[in-house]
Amino acid sequence: MKSKSKTLVIGASENPERYSNMAMKLLRKNEHSVVAIGNKSGMVGDVEIQKGQVHFDNIDTVTLYINPTLQRQYYDYILGLHPKRIIFNPGTENDDLRKLANNAGILTEYACTLVLLRLNQY
Repeated sequence: MKSKSKTLVIGASENPERYSNMAMKLLRKNEHSVVAIGNKSGMVGDVEIQKGQVHFDNIDTVTLYINPTLQRQYYDYILGLHPKRIIFNPGTENDDLRKLANNAGILTEYACTLVLLRLNQY
């Protein structure tokens, strides 16, 4: 079976009540490769949460779980990964980053990763 695309979760948390945590678990359940960065190192299932702006290769999708103010420090990092798309989950909508991404040829969606996965539209 072909491996599904690699997703970077920004704002990852070990807290099972956080949407980033739920998304990581559902992405893995749906056989997506997942890498993650957050404020604290940790693990969610078999996914390591790393701290800092770690370079990852072959990122298909970046899914955001940090607010627009916090996103500013990640603009260059995200654009430098050259993902195919960025998903702005509810509460992370950011027209400035969306414009920068679109200008760089990156697709953007204001959507919910959990909903997209559950509807097989991810």
